[in-house]
Amino acid sequence: MTKVVVFDYGTGNVHSAVKALELAGAEVSLTSDRKTALEADGLVVPGVGAFSAVMKALKAVRGDDIVDRRLAGGRPVLGICVGMQVLFEHGVERGVDTEGLGEWPGTVTELPAAILPHMGWNTVTSDAGSALFQGIEEERFYFVHSYAAQSWTLDVMPPFPAPLLTWAEHGAPFLAAVENGPLSATQFHPEKSGEAGIRLLKNWIGTLHR
Repeated sequence: MTKVVVFDYGTGNVHSAVKALELAGAEVSLTSDRKTALEADGLVVPGVGAFSAVMKALKAVRGDDIVDRRLAGGRPVLGICVGMQVLFEHGVERGVDTEGLGEWPGTVTELPAAILPHMGWNTVTSDAGSALFQGIEEERFYFVHSYAAQSWTLDVMPPFPAPLLTWAEHGAPFLAAVENGPLSATQFHPEKSGEAGIRLLKNWIGTLHR
């Protein structure tokens, strides 16, 4: 069975994520143990709350180094919600600019919407060929956030495949998901998105041994 670690660094909707991944067919461990996190088939980095708090908690257990080492070795990582946001270079919340993990260029900023947070179900538009959204392109997913990456600036040159981008809209278009080699992420919560979310996690698990 595919072994997945939900990285336990003191924040995030960890127990819901564990249950959803189990329903999707993975053998799941909830841990911050370095060796286990590095050796798992897949690593899930959840996150809720403030960008700065998530970064502080991740660094406290060397989560930044674990993510970087996995990706350097082509080992899959999936970020969820703020776990997606911290993959970018910076996050700006209430005037505070926090350095992120820097796996992707760009800054996470507040959505220009009349009502925040963006909370509830929303549709998404995925790129053709998406592995995450295969068979669920028309489904809705559950969001809870006020901040997001609203542009994509990473240029990938051949022979590397172009990242697959999925967009949603609340006040303005924002990135709802990214698939970039071994690194994937969703701004929405698949673990709160019912059958569609389970299917998305099952799709991700299916990519782990390719």
